[in-house]
Amino acid sequence: MRVERSTTSTVGREAELATLLAAARSAATRMLLVSGDAGVGKTRVVEETLLALREEGWRVLVGHCLDLGEASVPYLPLAEVVDALPTASVDGSPDRLPAGLAEGLSGLGRGGAPGSADGPRGRAEVLDAVLALVESVGRDAPLALVLEDVHWADPSTRDLVGFLLARRLSGRVLLVLTYRADELHRRHPLRPRLAEWLRLAGVERVALEPLPGSAVRDLVAALVSGHGDGPAPPETDLARVVARAQGNAFYVEELVGALVDGGGRLPDDLADLLLVRLDRLGERAREVVRVASAAGQRVSHDLLARVLDLDERDLEAALREAVDARVLVRSGATAYAFRHALLGEAVHDDLLPGERARLHTAYAAAVRDSPDATAADLARHALASHDLATALTASVAAGEAALAGGGPDEAAQHFGTALEIHARGAAGLDDPPEPTVLVGRASEALTEAGRPDAALALVDDHLRRLAGDAPPVARARLLLARFEALRATEADARPSRVTAEGLALVGVDPTPLRARLLAGHAHALVWDDDLAGAAAAAEQAIAMAEALGLDAVATDAGLTLTWLGHEGALGPGQDDGVVDRLRGLVDQARSRGDLAGELRGHLRLGAVALDHGRLPEAQRAYLDAWHRAVAAGRPWTNYGIAGRTTAAVVAVVRGRWEEALALVDHRREDPPPVSRALLDGVRLAVAAGRGEVGALDVLPALRERWRREGLIAVHGGGAALDLLGRRDGAEAAVAGYDDVCDALAPTWGRSFGARLRLAASALAVLADHAATTPSDARDAVRATGVRLREDGEQVVHAHRQRGFGPEGRAWQARLHAESLRLAWQLGDPVDRAALVGAWRDAVAGFEQYGQVAEVARTRARLAAVLRPGGTPGEVEEARALVEQARAAATELGAVPLLEELGTAGRPVAAGLTPREAEVLALVAEGRSNAEIAGRLFISAKTVSVHLSNLMAKLGAASRTEAVAVARRTHLLG
Repeated sequence: MRVERSTTSTVGREAELATLLAAARSAATRMLLVSGDAGVGKTRVVEETLLALREEGWRVLVGHCLDLGEASVPYLPLAEVVDALPTASVDGSPDRLPAGLAEGLSGLGRGGAPGSADGPRGRAEVLDAVLALVESVGRDAPLALVLEDVHWADPSTRDLVGFLLARRLSGRVLLVLTYRADELHRRHPLRPRLAEWLRLAGVERVALEPLPGSAVRDLVAALVSGHGDGPAPPETDLARVVARAQGNAFYVEELVGALVDGGGRLPDDLADLLLVRLDRLGERAREVVRVASAAGQRVSHDLLARVLDLDERDLEAALREAVDARVLVRSGATAYAFRHALLGEAVHDDLLPGERARLHTAYAAAVRDSPDATAADLARHALASHDLATALTASVAAGEAALAGGGPDEAAQHFGTALEIHARGAAGLDDPPEPTVLVGRASEALTEAGRPDAALALVDDHLRRLAGDAPPVARARLLLARFEALRATEADARPSRVTAEGLALVGVDPTPLRARLLAGHAHALVWDDDLAGAAAAAEQAIAMAEALGLDAVATDAGLTLTWLGHEGALGPGQDDGVVDRLRGLVDQARSRGDLAGELRGHLRLGAVALDHGRLPEAQRAYLDAWHRAVAAGRPWTNYGIAGRTTAAVVAVVRGRWEEALALVDHRREDPPPVSRALLDGVRLAVAAGRGEVGALDVLPALRERWRREGLIAVHGGGAALDLLGRRDGAEAAVAGYDDVCDALAPTWGRSFGARLRLAASALAVLADHAATTPSDARDAVRATGVRLREDGEQVVHAHRQRGFGPEGRAWQARLHAESLRLAWQLGDPVDRAALVGAWRDAVAGFEQYGQVAEVARTRARLAAVLRPGGTPGEVEEARALVEQARAAATELGAVPLLEELGTAGRPVAAGLTPREAEVLALVAEGRSNAEIAGRLFISAKTVSVHLSNLMAKLGAASRTEAVAVARRTHLLG
């Protein structure tokens, strides 16, 4: 594995870079203040800004302030600027300072005041000399004067900045100052200057906040190459880097290096750098910080006071010193936290082993006596002090509290810790928790955190290690946990076998475990299309759940029953009973605090509305699921991310592409891999509609998840077909279609519903390219077209009993229309009435469904088949269809469709009639007269007449010359 050891990327800083460039280019901006913590990426963003400005003709001068402590040198960064002048010109030739100016600035920054042969100059003369320098250098081109790390600036340099801001400079001069926000303690001399400067006109501040988790992951990907000498780090390690780095690019770099080098322990160099901050503190403040490090990232004042043997005034003075030095910061009204978590980690790691154990033992005792302490606090300190029995009990309690409080990630960690220490900690307890119960809770937490793969791996590991003589109920618990994980992933094509095995193990007596297994089994049988079996299992589950008082289980089974009276077989307006039942179940689940039931109910409401073409209603229901999941602290749970993703898909269908992009924008978040892939798949769909081929870069990452989550393949892989065809041709699009279907077939079967749309889409790309297919390759294209059409028809046959809703019917019509269009494009005999009728059906289907982009596309293609051989009325209809399609494509930014419409809307030139222009275009494609006749539904003799006429008008002696003339005069685009 290869790691780049320098942060050379502006990953996650695109917005700040754009802001800096916009401000720099604004004539009103005089100074840019760029702030951020050490290592957050200020220098890199400024460097990128300066690079762009240099390309625009700016001169750039850069000086650096240094941390020299008491040995401060006046005007030190200006000395670097003066030294750089010979290389600062725009054209590369040395700049010469005006007469007398070089002498006036001699000695600048070298330990003495600038002076001349007559002796030292006063401050006013120095400032005037610098002003003259700036105006001289910036006379012929805009000048950017950059001072880095002004938190270390000497007083003279700070005065100089204020002096330049107070002057009306000739030319375009921009001051750019960077400083570390974490260095500005309360009495820092730069603080009042910043406040003064920010009140002036033309001064802007750009604060670089920590990178969001999503950007940190992108940065890690840029630093780590999986093509080196080892595999990429596992997801758990990457997640730990994200959590520890807290958005600091430098820390990311160091942590990734440590991870790749082995172990992932805080690197010694980074730890030493962090611990330098402690050297600035007095002995008592250092001791307080060391004790605070054992508490974790955050510690309350009362808890710290309980552990420290200090007078209250001494404690407050030490804390004040640590806060002023930006080692600790206030956290809420009564607590403190480390300015950066890695600093706390470094301080804790620096404790001696005995000292560390003693502190954690003291904290554990204090936590037990503290009414404000949490089970998580007790678990952490008990574990660190080797009190495993207490740690086990507290970890379970902490996991339950985290789940109840909307912290599934934290809950998974606590339950995971309990499982790790169970064998040793249980010995000290009279009634230890059952391990398989803990596995179920840990799996639930992982799933709700958006990590169903990890949940499944955990359960499967414990199933493999379960003792052969374990009670049947223990295995049944694990099987139920496995099914619950399978609800959120697609690693098993037949989860009903899992629930069936569990039911066989628990017997027939009514128990909570059997009721839950019955409800799960009903859901699994729906996936198997065993609707009768699903109904029977659901009804048994409901009866048993009601008898046992398991309301959430009854809701789960009740939601499954709503599938059985629906499934697209009803027409619009005929599902009111299903909708009413669903709304009742959602209300009941909400009133009981049954989040899973409520979310699943919202999703079912969305599915019913979507299947019946009520798109706004469907989108609202899906958004309800997502918003409720977010409010509950579970944005990545399967039901929450399904709501968000499907709401975005519906927005795409409705032609609200910007709204869809906003919904799937995760740049300020850190989604788990599956959730990220789902969101990126929808983003790819919009990119496909706009012809943005570069978006295919995300396809390999999506493809890795196809077999675990089929919707990633449907949305992302399906969207990629158009882009693959646009970039690499029809064969690539068909290969992409086969790839998606091969990934989905093992789980979804060969005739899954989405295959109809995929087949029609691939067939469309094939037809798009058919006109330019060489004659000797057309038989292979025909065969591929037949295969794609038959694939789609098999889906229609498989769903003949349930039927399709508006979307399925629209794609069924589209499949037929694209099949005829392919034959027409290949020059095969096609009945014009059948071709036109098929496209009218396709237009009507998408108009009924409301898919804006496909309505426009089918209208454009109906227009294309109406014109050849059309009556005057049909030609006029085609013109109107083209204008409607163009209006929609323009609003959407659908570049490929606009390109397709370009030929249809191009005015006829050079005196050619519309028919002659059509003949010329087909000649340019290499068509024979017979093929042209078939395309235009006219005789070959009529084609010959049109060809002769257009050749005469163009002054061409041959077909080839006619095409050459047309291209030269832009008649063919």
